[in-house]
Amino acid sequence: MDERLITIFGGAGFIGRHLVRKLAAADWRIRVVTRSPGLAGHLQPTGDVGQIVIQPLDNLDEPSIRRLVEGSTAVVNLVGILYETSRQRFDEIHGELPARIARTATDAGVSRMVHVSAIGADETSSSAYARSKAKGEATLREAFASAAILRPSIVIGPEDDFFNRFAGMARLLPALPLIGGGKTQFQPIYVGDVADAVMATLHQDSTAGKTYEIGGPQVYSFEDLLRYMLDVIGKRRLLVDLPFGLASLQARILELLPVPPLTRDQVELLKTDNVVADDALTLADLGLVPTPIELIVPSYLGRHRDQGERFETVS
Repeated sequence: MDERLITIFGGAGFIGRHLVRKLAAADWRIRVVTRSPGLAGHLQPTGDVGQIVIQPLDNLDEPSIRRLVEGSTAVVNLVGILYETSRQRFDEIHGELPARIARTATDAGVSRMVHVSAIGADETSSSAYARSKAKGEATLREAFASAAILRPSIVIGPEDDFFNRFAGMARLLPALPLIGGGKTQFQPIYVGDVADAVMATLHQDSTAGKTYEIGGPQVYSFEDLLRYMLDVIGKRRLLVDLPFGLASLQARILELLPVPPLTRDQVELLKTDNVVADDALTLADLGLVPTPIELIVPSYLGRHRDQGERFETVS
């Protein structure tokens, strides 16, 4: 094994676990930084003994981050949250943390950095999530100008929070909501393709300082995706139009739950299409071909079918 060491912030999450497997296969030594080290033990068997080390992220201050970055050849930031809590705010996690990581990486002489943001990052957005993502990109660029930034559309895969969430709702409810009429456009991308994009930006010198918007091969409306999900799990459910205003009122109540299924900020996000811009650099510019969702989704949504019915998986 060579001596390349990569530190991945948020490496135990959805994208991280797929990326770690690919990095291990490419003979990187991997330092996985996570807020939940007890849930990251499953990553270590994906590499050789000692190849993958789990480190807790107890504090978000720069001295703590510096200790985690020291000695690294490359750094990847995957840290993100879907909703705010009393302890985790968009502005700190998305807006300030990337800059802290970038500054410490610069001071430590790290040669490559990749930051995973999101399509829709926009400092003028009505969504606090989108504004914080834009702030994080800007402050990171100030501290580490050669960092590569990836902006995925919604990410799908076995552990995703999109198809799995709505399939679970379909097992319990007679109807599903079409927020804003279900017209919002998405370009779902397979998590394995996102991990491949990170690998490409690490290994291709031409990606330094560039921003890529990455999505799957096809654009779908929110309604299209719900209908596809219902077809895969073999269920008939009513799809009910839910205007944005009413969705926001419902979200105000749902936000009181420990894990809110919908927030007012997410309703704001749904007012803007989540697709790759016409003039953006894309997966094709990284030499990658996106995977159709039809080759991925049936392999993991089969568990939501009645009586344990299964689909054949595609390898």
